[in-house]
Amino acid sequence: MGASSEALTQVLIPVAALVGIGFALLQWLLVSRVKVSSHDSSNGYKVKLIEADEEEECIDNIEISIKCAQIQHAISLGATSFLFTEYKYLGIFMGVFGVIIFLFLGSVKGFSTKSEPCTYNKGNTCKPALANAVFSTIAFLLGALTSVLSGFRGMKIATYANARTTLEARKGVGKTFITAFRSGAVMGFLLAANGLLVLYVSIYLFKLYYGDDWEGLYESITGYGLGGSSMALFGRVGGGIYTKAADVGADLVGKVERNIPEDDPRNPAVIADKVGDNVGDIAGMGSDLFGSYAESSCAALFVASISSFGINHDVTAMSYPLIISSMGIVVCLITTLFATDMFEIKNVREIEPSLKQQLLISTILMTAGIAMVSFFALPSEFILFDFGNEKEVKNWHLFFCVSIGLWAGLVIGYITEYYTSNAYSPVQDVADSCRTGAATNVIFGLALGYKSVIIPIFAISISIYVSFSLAAMYGIAVAALGMLSTISTGLAIDAYGPISDNAGGIAEMAGMSHKIRERTDALDAAGNTTAAIGKGFAIGSAALVSLALFGAYVSRAGIKSVDVLTPKVFIGLIVGAMLPYWFAAMTMKSVGSAALKMVEEVRRQFNSIPGLMEGTAKPDYANLLEQRRQQQVICLRTK
Repeated sequence: MGASSEALTQVLIPVAALVGIGFALLQWLLVSRVKVSSHDSSNGYKVKLIEADEEEECIDNIEISIKCAQIQHAISLGATSFLFTEYKYLGIFMGVFGVIIFLFLGSVKGFSTKSEPCTYNKGNTCKPALANAVFSTIAFLLGALTSVLSGFRGMKIATYANARTTLEARKGVGKTFITAFRSGAVMGFLLAANGLLVLYVSIYLFKLYYGDDWEGLYESITGYGLGGSSMALFGRVGGGIYTKAADVGADLVGKVERNIPEDDPRNPAVIADKVGDNVGDIAGMGSDLFGSYAESSCAALFVASISSFGINHDVTAMSYPLIISSMGIVVCLITTLFATDMFEIKNVREIEPSLKQQLLISTILMTAGIAMVSFFALPSEFILFDFGNEKEVKNWHLFFCVSIGLWAGLVIGYITEYYTSNAYSPVQDVADSCRTGAATNVIFGLALGYKSVIIPIFAISISIYVSFSLAAMYGIAVAALGMLSTISTGLAIDAYGPISDNAGGIAEMAGMSHKIRERTDALDAAGNTTAAIGKGFAIGSAALVSLALFGAYVSRAGIKSVDVLTPKVFIGLIVGAMLPYWFAAMTMKSVGSAALKMVEEVRRQFNSIPGLMEGTAKPDYANLLEQRRQQQVICLRTK
């Protein structure tokens, strides 16, 4: 690779990131261009609402529009309050854990400030351990901050768009779908583009100090992935506890005890339920997928830094993971236009097929993009580290590694959609089992869940085997990156779900017409499936990323083999297998405890507020949200 390709690489990556940010802002602008006007609400604050178009049928009166805007405002306030409370404790965690990282890494060589011989680039000297400790800590903080901002931005656009989606339903299901999907695309492109840009700029700035010491540079940059995944843990679990506790509490008192609809405005817990959708399924999922994206990128970069790429200082080949992500942004941009501009949804039956087409189109286009990137960025042959040995790899080997991860993601997405969509027999069988009671329903549901993991596990296993055979641990790292290369489209599809769910709830609470609720319910039904697809991508990519991180670790530590029959190793495997159950038990207990408190508060309001059940009095949403926030503080402190 010559100087021209290096210069092109250094321009291509930031330009692709900026294009992604610009496209996200354009989608936000298109959503915000829906006509709005300001009205004073009874609470004394200004609210924005979509103006009624009298030429359209099924237009509700202006009071309903004002009510939608008030509900949106309450949801936004609740979600923002929760995230600020969560981020306050995350800030403390970031500071404490950053100090621990610095102390642990710096103490490896006694906080030495002397340069040392490089481990892999023989004959050269590398920067001191103290420098690696400092820059790893900085990278950790950058990754954590990027993850926090990604989740927060996703939540803000979701709470900005939910009432707009509801009110656009007056113009037809097509307009409703486009508004919800564009809002989800804002989150998807902002997360992918910001993650890529911050990582690229961090590498460039770190290089000013490290110079030719690429081994130390990319070792320190791995802190970026650690920061992203650390925040994902809190965001996913904290938000998940909130949303499930609110959902359970609202349903137990509302639907079971009082026999009122799910999103009835008389139920004090419905606002908390809608807040939970945003902080759990939007902010939490955004942080989760960003953590996987950052970890896979950093793992691939580090493994490459101790290969012939790093030793020969081949900038273009080293940047292969970043170029894949850049190509992914461009491909997802084109794919999004198919859903929002090229084809129009005309009836509810076209919603799920359109979302499935997004997955398929992005995968096909990305396969062609990977081929271009692989033959442009990589030399025809190169050497990779393989557990103490040198492995000769060709550029088309890496093309297959990335592609198999990409197509495995498509398989996971389609299988998840099949097992969670009401259009197919698995969900229909579960619904049919309800005729004989709750017991058979639970049995059928569990059986369906267990069965649904079979094909995804085989897809991940085949990906691991093929990618490791072709390019050792580097192949697994780029396979994980391939699965996440279309993260913008995946997140757009995932965020579409909670936005549609909120829209349906707002329609019910505002008392909109039956036809409007039918449209929002159709989007909501598809949204439940898309949320499951997002979880499938998150879990599948996490499996590959965890193995890629293990590969980076053994590469850095110089470990050539791991003996499972060694007692300490076997004990570690058993304990590691136990940890998910322990963690799940703690989170489920937290959900149960929080739901119990919510049930008690909802019951108190129904019993103590005169006229609440009759609809002549309003519930105290603010008090319930404050109690949920305080409970979440307790949950965060116990983590």
